[in-house]
Amino acid sequence: MTITTHATIIDGKAIAANLRKKIAGQVAALKEMFKLTPGLAVIIVGEDPASQVYVKNKGLAVTEAGMQSFQYTLPATTTQQELIAKIELLNSDPKVHGILVQLPLPKHIDEKVVINTVSPAKDVDGFHIENVGKLVTGQKDALVSCTPVGCIMLIKEVLGDISGKNAVVVGRSNIVGKPVAHLLLQENATVTIAHSRTTNLHEICQQADILVAAVGIPQLVKASWVKPGAVVIDVGINRVTLSDGATKLVGDVAFDEVFEVAGAITPVPGGVGPMTIACLLTNTLKAACTQHGIKVPAIS
Repeated sequence: MTITTHATIIDGKAIAANLRKKIAGQVAALKEMFKLTPGLAVIIVGEDPASQVYVKNKGLAVTEAGMQSFQYTLPATTTQQELIAKIELLNSDPKVHGILVQLPLPKHIDEKVVINTVSPAKDVDGFHIENVGKLVTGQKDALVSCTPVGCIMLIKEVLGDISGKNAVVVGRSNIVGKPVAHLLLQENATVTIAHSRTTNLHEICQQADILVAAVGIPQLVKASWVKPGAVVIDVGINRVTLSDGATKLVGDVAFDEVFEVAGAITPVPGGVGPMTIACLLTNTLKAACTQHGIKVPAIS
């Protein structure tokens, strides 16, 4: 017997808006009780249009939450040493509690060196090797990459407790795949990490109660890959060209057909994306509290 369902669409935009409202309330309380205003510094090198849009949106979100926003746009010719010097200044600036270096960087700059120059205490992207190590070893004080944190929030919005669930993560990047797998483990899920070279990938995906697609291949995951009733989190953002020459944003999941099978699914856009910026604010709030010895408020 074939089980047919129609998925609940997980409204990441609405969930993120609610989270941002809670963060704004906590920021207002910090200001009143401790005279502390969290500050986020964002550095962009070069004039990549997509990066400029991301930085603008982050700055607006920071300001709306009542935090201080510091933005630094450096020319594409900036040397690695000049960028490092700027980061080191921000590391020692008491008004700045979080530092984000917008990626990608120009090819002449080593991203790994730059990422690990940011103070781990101010690493709101969660990319520093110290924070990655804390995540892998299960330490709760880690600053964790924003997109994976957002994915877990969306999953728990649907399922609540995910202990014992069978989770499959398709993708092994350091930014999403690996950290979301470790976060799922912390929630006591049983986790499989798969990727584009996995043998019988579709059969592995069919076993998932929770399927996170973060592999960067447009509409890779088909309806036949999805267990009926599964929660599907689509992290992919891919721009494809249609037959009429127009372009469209799609995820790593074939949304229309998977919608007929899954129990819940995130759309692209409007799913994971809004959560990423909201979780950046969460990390900035956490960093500010930690640096001042204040108990981090529960906001999720």
